[in-house]
Amino acid sequence: MDKLLDFYRKTSLYTNYGPYKKYFKSLTDNIFELAQLVNGQTIHRSVLLKSYYQNTNIFKEYPWYRYRCEDDVLLTVPAMMAELFRLDNRGIVLDRKVENKIVVTCRYVSILMASILKAKGIPARCRAGFCVVDKRYEDKISGDHWIVQYYDKEKNRWINLDANRINRLETDYDYYDMPNERFDFVAKVWLDVRNGKQDVNYFRHGSKIQGMGMLARSLFYDFHSLMNDEISYLFFPVFLSTDEKFYNLSEEELKELDNLATLMLNPDENFYKLKEIFDNNKKYRVINTPLLNDDDHTELN
Repeated sequence: MDKLLDFYRKTSLYTNYGPYKKYFKSLTDNIFELAQLVNGQTIHRSVLLKSYYQNTNIFKEYPWYRYRCEDDVLLTVPAMMAELFRLDNRGIVLDRKVENKIVVTCRYVSILMASILKAKGIPARCRAGFCVVDKRYEDKISGDHWIVQYYDKEKNRWINLDANRINRLETDYDYYDMPNERFDFVAKVWLDVRNGKQDVNYFRHGSKIQGMGMLARSLFYDFHSLMNDEISYLFFPVFLSTDEKFYNLSEEELKELDNLATLMLNPDENFYKLKEIFDNNKKYRVINTPLLNDDDHTELN
C-alpha cells in the first residue's frame, strides 16, 4: 500500500505543480477550506456561466470578450495558475472577483485540487465517471463528472471529494466525503450496461453525447486518471476515437474492455495489473487529440 500511495503523491504532465509547489504548501491544510478556495477560483461554463448569465445578474460582470470556456487553453495546472495570477496577482483567494475567475469544467477543478494535495504530500487521484446533477433531477440522467479521491491516513481510506460542486447544487449528501454509491464509477457503469443491468441512455456526456462509444471513451478517462494521466475530454484512444470505430470492435475486443473495467472496480487491489497494461499496451495508451489523428501515430506501426 505504501508504494501505491507514493505513486499517487507523484504528479503528471497535467497536475505538475512546478514553480507553485511552495505556494501550494502555504495554503490551508484544512481540506474543507482548501476545497472552498479552489472552488472560488472558477466558474463552470454550463452549470453557472451559461445559465446564470442568461437568467440572473450574477455574471453580468464577466467580460463579453473572454472565452466562455477555457478548457482548451488551460489544459494543465501550471496554465491555470499562471492565468489566475495574471487576472489577480494575489493568487488563490476567496474574494476573487467574477471577472477574474477562470471558466473551466470539473476535470480542471479536480486536477487543480489534486495538484495542491500532492504538493502537500497527500496521495490524490482524479476519477472520471458520472453523477446525477442534483436531487431535482434524480433518476432522470447521470451526467459525466470528475471528482478527486484523496487518502486519509487516519481513516485509512480514500475519500471522494467533489470540489467542483461545493455550495452550488442541492444534494442530500456531503460533497466533502461523497458516498461511493452517489458517484457512478464508469467501470461499474460499463459492466452493468454490458450485462443488461443499466440502460445506456441513462448516462450522458455533455448535453447530448450518449451511447456505448461514449461509455468506452469515458472508461479510458478514468483508466488514464488512475495512472496519473488525466487526459482531457477530447483525448481518445485511437481505436475508440469515433463511434464508427467502436461499433466495429470485435467481441474479443469488447471482452478485453470488460476485463479492463473489471480490474478498475478495485483499482488498489489490481493496481499493478492496471499499471502493466498502461505501460505496455499501446492500443490503450496511444491517443488522438484535436491535433493528432490516426495517421500521426507511427508508434503503432
